Parts: sequence; structure tokens; C-alpha cells
Amino acid sequence: MKIQCQKSDLLNGVNIVLKAVPVKSTMPILECLIIEATEQTIKLIANDMELGIETLVKGTIHETGSVALNAKIFSEIIRRLPENDVYITTDHNYMTEIVCEKAKFSISGRSGEEFPYLPNIEKDNPVVLSQFTLKEVIRQTVFSISDNESNKIMTGELFEIKNNELRVISLDGHRISIRKILMKDSYEDRKVIIPGKTLNEISKILSGEVSSLVNIFFTDKHALFEFDDTVVLTRLIEGEYYRIDQMLSSDYETKVTINKKELQNCIERASLLIRETDKKPIILDISNNNFELKINTAIGSMNEEIDITLEGKDIIIGFNPKFLLDALRVIDDETVDIYLINAKAPCFIRNQDQSYIYLILPVNINVTA
Repeated sequence: MKIQCQKSDLLNGVNIVLKAVPVKSTMPILECLIIEATEQTIKLIANDMELGIETLVKGTIHETGSVALNAKIFSEIIRRLPENDVYITTDHNYMTEIVCEKAKFSISGRSGEEFPYLPNIEKDNPVVLSQFTLKEVIRQTVFSISDNESNKIMTGELFEIKNNELRVISLDGHRISIRKILMKDSYEDRKVIIPGKTLNEISKILSGEVSSLVNIFFTDKHALFEFDDTVVLTRLIEGEYYRIDQMLSSDYETKVTINKKELQNCIERASLLIRETDKKPIILDISNNNFELKINTAIGSMNEEIDITLEGKDIIIGFNPKFLLDALRVIDDETVDIYLINAKAPCFIRNQDQSYIYLILPVNINVTA
């Protein structure tokens, strides 16, 4: 194999597929990426058996062939080369020479025969979204997946399609995030659980352009995302997702309409007094059309008042400040509506058409705090 690529094009392709290379594996071949040069294309491939990525790289093919190279070593070499053309040549023993200007590396490669290539997925009836929409939907929900592998369902997000509506849901036992969007076309009903890790990695690769599209294909066990010159294949998480609708309520005793940025800034200021090991709640004291935010920790205390529009009863309630901040940071509206029932029931942050809903469980507090 002999190919020639611009360093920047090659590095961009390497950075994309690196997301599917495990840090350590009992199968050393999985720590490799494949360079595959056919007569038409140069393709980079990586696969950790849960997540597989293929991407095309611009370049000139002088000789076809393929080689498996240690992904970490190869990526570090390419990263440190001068900004110029890179020539990669592999002999019959898979010894690979990498040349750029006066820099010349020789590293041993191996045959890609043992490598688990991405399975062929039938590409029928894709669900089509703009890259901007998919990137936003992931950003606005993925923070509330669980990182506890003992409950696999919570480490993924539910993608639920009904006609032309896509609903994306994540939860970790303390909060629920829901984002609903209307698509241009209608599709057959479908429910799949996509690993949060995959969605995080896809989000990093997406350009986020409104005019660029993503085609998503589903099988019983896989989801395939196709965009630009990249294909991302992921295993789905098997199992039944939680019945979220039973947890949602439109009832409330108190409704607060508040400037989102003011509330976010206020909680960020209060968080300065919280050590990482602390589990101190932030207390919202809502009474007499007044919204007071209070915190009291070993470092110190703070209280601040914010103007609100109040409907309903007075309430004192405590929350983990991180959970409130995570939701507020991904809401783009200028004002938010917070719905409360009592000090032990979850609060809901949602807009009028319920295109986003954030449910957050409160923390038990001493009312005299």
C-alpha cells in the first residue's frame, strides 16, 4: 500500500476514528486502526465491538492495500508531523513507513484479517435530521444519563419515534431530561436505547450545520449514523426503558417564571461555597412574590433575591445545585417556568409546548436551615 495525504486531512480522520479505539483491550487488534486504500477511497476504521467508526480521507492512492497500526502510536506520530503531505507506505510484512518532509518513521503494522470490521447494515428508510438538530438534542439531554454500568438502561438514551415526532429521554435516578422535536417526514413507530457514550462521541464529530444532514438507520441490534464522509455504528442497549409518562405530571401548586440567566448566575455564585465532597443543597424560599436563594456550607453562606412572577402557593424546597445548573445551561430561552408541587415532590422545568421537560428530585432539608 502507498498513499499520500495532507497532514491536516489525515489527522482529522484519525481524530474521528480514535473515538472507537479502547484505551486497553484483551484483544490487541482492537487497539489498532485500519488504513484501507482501494482504487477509489482511503478509509480509516476503528471498532471496540460496541462502537465502530469509518471515515474517508482525501488523498492520492499510489498502491492499494491495507494495514492495522497501533492507533495511539500512529495518531501521536501524525499529530507531530509538519503541516505538509504525508506519505505512508507498507511492505508485504506490514512494516509501515511514514514520511513527511525530513521526518521519517518506520513502525510495525499487522494484517487487518483479525480485525472485526463493521457489519453490513441494510440501509432502508433512514430517519433524517439536520446535524444541528441532532447535536442540540444530544447536548440538551445526555448530561443526565447515569455513569453506573450496573444499570445499563440508564447509561443510554431512549430515542422514541411516533409519526413525525422524535422524543429523546435520559435519566439517572435523580432527574429526567426530555427533548421533543418535530421532523419534516413521518416514520414508522420505533423505540431504541442508544448508549450515551456513542451519542457523546457523535456529538463531537458532528459539524452542527443546519444544512448538513444525518441519516440514521436502525436494525434490531444496531443504529447506524451516516453523515459527511463518516459512518458510526453502535450496538443498541437491550431491554425495556422506563415508563416515563407515568412520572410526568401537569399538576402544580406553585409556578415560578424567572429570568434563566439570572437564576443560572445566582446558582453558580452559590456553588463557589460548595466543596466537591459536600452534598449541601441550595434552598429556594419562595414566598410573598419573593424568590430567595440560600446556601449554608462549612466555607460560608450566601443568600440572594431574584425578581419572579409567582402563581400559586409559597414553598421552601432544596435541590442539588448541579442538577439545576445542568438543566439551565442547555435551555436557550430567556425565561423559564418552574413548576412545583411540594417540598418532597419533583420540580419540572418546561416550556409551553413541552418541547423540553426537565424533572429534578428535591433534597430533604431542614426548613429552619
